[in-house]
Parts: sequence; structure tokens; C-alpha cells
Amino acid sequence: AYRLCTMRKLPSLLARTLTSGTSGSSMLPDMSEVRSRLRDIVGASTNWRDHVQAMQERKALHTLLAKRQEDLPPRRMKDSYLEVILPLGSQPEIREKYLNVHNSVRFGRILEDLDSLGVLICYTHTKQEMQPRSPLSIVTALVDKINLCKKIIYPDCDIKFTGNVSWVGRTSMEVKMHMLQLHDGDYSPVLDATFVMVARDPENKRPAFVNPLVPETPEEEEIFKQGELNKLKRIDFSTASLLKMAPTAEERNIVHDIFLNTLDTRTVSFRSRKLPPNSVWMEDAKLKGLQICHPQERNIFNRIFGGFLMRKAFELGWATACSYGGSRPFIVSVDDIMFQRPVEVGSLLLLSAQVCYTERNYIQVRVHSEVYDADTREHQTTNIFHFTFVSENEVPRVVPKTYG
Repeated sequence: AYRLCTMRKLPSLLARTLTSGTSGSSMLPDMSEVRSRLRDIVGASTNWRDHVQAMQERKALHTLLAKRQEDLPPRRMKDSYLEVILPLGSQPEIREKYLNVHNSVRFGRILEDLDSLGVLICYTHTKQEMQPRSPLSIVTALVDKINLCKKIIYPDCDIKFTGNVSWVGRTSMEVKMHMLQLHDGDYSPVLDATFVMVARDPENKRPAFVNPLVPETPEEEEIFKQGELNKLKRIDFSTASLLKMAPTAEERNIVHDIFLNTLDTRTVSFRSRKLPPNSVWMEDAKLKGLQICHPQERNIFNRIFGGFLMRKAFELGWATACSYGGSRPFIVSVDDIMFQRPVEVGSLLLLSAQVCYTERNYIQVRVHSEVYDADTREHQTTNIFHFTFVSENEVPRVVPKTYG
């Protein structure tokens, strides 16, 4: 359930590269500049009508791709280190976009900002000095983990994001980001996040090589090793999926115990089930939503922005936890956001949120995202999201009714 956020200290060399302390934060780029830089790096069109031509122009960048990773110069962690300010306190005019009804910051907006920053960090890592435009299409593969240290993010205090590439494979990069908020003249930790990005060719069709990463200090060695362990864990998790492997003996016993606890002893029938006290059937703990994917929500590659998908999924997950617990839920952790396929502009995006586990006042919500093709009438899964919320009060136990 609740995993306390243990903020790792930045490696000492990264700490020395900080370009600002608590003063001078106005000199840092803000989120609008982050998105502007991304458009410049890729050569993206700001006009939807010109997007086809912009994508055609990117095809010519194929010749700039490296044939081998060894042909690319290695980079250090501090080479990709960035700081970005979100001036909610010093620029009140942007506050409205981030404000929720409880007078705190909308976490869905923070997810959008983290996604944009993670991509820019990766472009900073792979930047070639003689190339004004990058031949790489860098996209979010998954959100490995986001842990929060605070329940409430205040809407009238400046926020600072920091981050850098922490591990590199051949075509993928792990990015660690931190978010801090200004209180009484000091920035205090709010959350830390781990994203995995993948590099593809200019048309976003095939994998592309990225610059290797060279750790320089013992602290960086540890961070790099952790990135490698994270990769191995993801591989193990995918191979142990129920869609590929039978449940373990322990899992089978858990499922059978749940079944026995919900069996109606008067009839002793597989179909006759009884809800235990202070419980809710899992099938009655769902909410669904639909989004039409307009051009406004496109990313620099003219697909639907991953941050937008995360925001919409989070808001539906929050609403599900709110209606289930009967009180305001607070986000504690985000885990296992898998981006399985891109979402095209014009798609019908179907979101389905499901309470899948509860314990005391904690609520685990899974959100399944799929696109519907009106021409073929086919559904395809695009994303799966996992959110952990804590409610103000103890919540009923959620109980599965079917094996699935």
C-alpha cells in the first residue's frame, strides 16, 4: 500500500551544477519554454494543417542517425541535468490552469509537465552540437514510479523540477526527476519520478541508438546500477504476467480463499455468492469515460500527448476513488503506466477505471485505456495505469466476484 517517499540526494557533482538556489529562480526556464524547445528540436509545426508537411520534412533526417551506438559520444549525468520553474507564486496568471476545486494543484497537470520535461532531458542527453534538429523521435515508454512525499501541492508557491538521465540502454533511457516547492525561502521535496523513454527514427517507426552514459562518481555508479536492476525487474514482471504464465500456488490459494469467503453456505453453489459485511463487489466499483482526441492535445510528433492521456486517466482514477471511499482521496503513488501504442488524433479514447484492491483507507485503482476505430469497429489497448490513493476515512473492502 503506502510506500514512503525516500528522496535520494542528488549526486554531489549534480548539486554543484545547480544554476540557482532559492534566489534567482526567475532565470530558470518555465514549462512553456520546455515545450517551445521541444518543438524547435524536432521542427514540429504549430499549425495542425501543416503537420503532414512537417512530418515529411523529418524523413530527410534519417541520414543523421547513428549506425552503431559506439559511433555516438558518451555523455555524463550532469550533461543532461535540467532545472525548470513552474512560477505559480510569482506569476499568478498561470495559476488558474493548475487549480482544482480544493484549492490545491491538479496532479494531472503535474503529470503533463513531468512527461514534457522527461522528453527534453533525453533530447539534451542525445544532442549533437552540429545538428540544430534531432533525427530522433523520443517517446515515453512507461512511467516506472512516482512517489509523493506530501498530500497537498499548494497553488500559490513556486515549483521547481529537476532531472537528468540516470541509465541508458542501446535505444532506451531512464530519467529521474524531482519536484520541489518553495516554502519560507527554501525548496522542499514533493515527489520523485522515474520515467523510461525510447528513441526511434524520425518517422517513429524503428528503434534508434542513443548516446551511452558514463557514471563518474560512486553515487552515480549506484544510480546507474539501480537503473539496470529496474530494467531486469520489468523483464521479470512481463514474463510473469498472467497472460503468459499460470498463477503460483500462493496466488491460487488467495483466489480460492476469497471464493470460499463469498460462498453462500445455504445453497453451496458456484453461482450463489454472498457479499461479506462492509464490502463492495469489484464489478460495482467502476467508472468509465470517453475522450475525443482533438488536434489541440497532440504532441510534437502529431500523436496525442502522453501527458494528456496520463492526466485524463488520473482524473478518472481520482473520481473512482472519490466515489468509492465517499471522501476526498489523495494520490500517494503512481506505478506501471505502460504506453503500448500511440493514440492518433481523431481517435475515440475509452477509459475504464476499476478499484482493484483496498486496505484500511488505501485504494488501488487501475485505469485501462483503449482506442475505438469507428471504421473497423475494433478496440485496441493503448495504456494501463495504476494509482494508489489514500482516503480520509477507512473504506469498504473490495471483493472480486469472478476469476478474472
